[in-house]
Amino acid sequence: MSRYWSPVVHRLSPYVPGEQPKIKNLIKLNTNENPYGPSPRALAAISAEVNDGLRLYPDPTSMQLRQALAGYHGLDTAQVFVGNGSDEVLAHIFHGLLQQSAPLLFPDITYSFYPVYCGLYGIDYATVPLGEQFELRVADYVRPNGGIIFPNPNAPTGRLLALADIDWLLARNTDSVVVVDEAYVDFGGDSAVALVNRYPNLLVTQTLSKSRSLAGLRVGFALGHADLIQALERVKDSFNSYPLDRLAIAGATAAIEDREHFERTRQAVIAGREELVRGLLELGFTLPPSAANFVFATHPRHDAAELAAQLRARGIIVRHFRLPRIEQHLRITIGRPEENAALLEALRQIV
Repeated sequence: MSRYWSPVVHRLSPYVPGEQPKIKNLIKLNTNENPYGPSPRALAAISAEVNDGLRLYPDPTSMQLRQALAGYHGLDTAQVFVGNGSDEVLAHIFHGLLQQSAPLLFPDITYSFYPVYCGLYGIDYATVPLGEQFELRVADYVRPNGGIIFPNPNAPTGRLLALADIDWLLARNTDSVVVVDEAYVDFGGDSAVALVNRYPNLLVTQTLSKSRSLAGLRVGFALGHADLIQALERVKDSFNSYPLDRLAIAGATAAIEDREHFERTRQAVIAGREELVRGLLELGFTLPPSAANFVFATHPRHDAAELAAQLRARGIIVRHFRLPRIEQHLRITIGRPEENAALLEALRQIV
């Protein structure tokens, strides 16, 4: 049936999501899901929306959620864009802001959806190598470009770029959009949202999938100058005017408002990460400093693919990337204390 495909489909190399296995009693540490459940207030808000109102379309502007996000981040609602997960938000950004004559710049080791979007939208791009310790060097981005995008903390390495470095880059790159993808920022970084009102070309994206434990609800958002947000709204309304349903709007709004639950679970993940790092170091692993809800580990005497296979045989799933420079690393999501302990015990047996 491929003879009926459009030409662009033949050229695509689709993104490969993390495995979602259907194995019982599995310790799943491969897709950076939060081990702690969503806010009870969010669950109650979702349940309250399961009524006759579902026969009606949701608010196409998602204003209730945008107001909550604007209040949380100290911005105006005109500076907030929401979408069906941050991946959809990023897709609209690539489509609406990053299709330029000069190449888009992003790290050589980064979120693997970026080159996929470039292929989908016909965007020319150039990758910028990270340093030997997987550090992002902002000086390497001061060159002609049609836009810059990078995760902070980076994925899959977990390394954090300081806010001062982002400020430095923005001051020297004023003619194109800079997108800071902050899917994991709540686990150890300072958000670039603090710079939004100083730089009209800065766009910050975040998600409720990680620190708000709502990966199954699919809610993401972007924060930036109203002109950038308007571009995304124009793309969205030419694609899908109702990206968020009534349940998502209600649940996401309640999750943003429940700061106590957010802070408690966030700190639990951070504590779990530090404990896991100590255990991995004791077993001889090396890993860059992580500010995310995962670590990026390698062992000098054990092949990463073999480690992943042996962990899987013990009912523990981690992420292994067969890619240049990182083929000997495992990305390990932070689990609950008992899951982290089981992982360390399995690794003790293996190594």
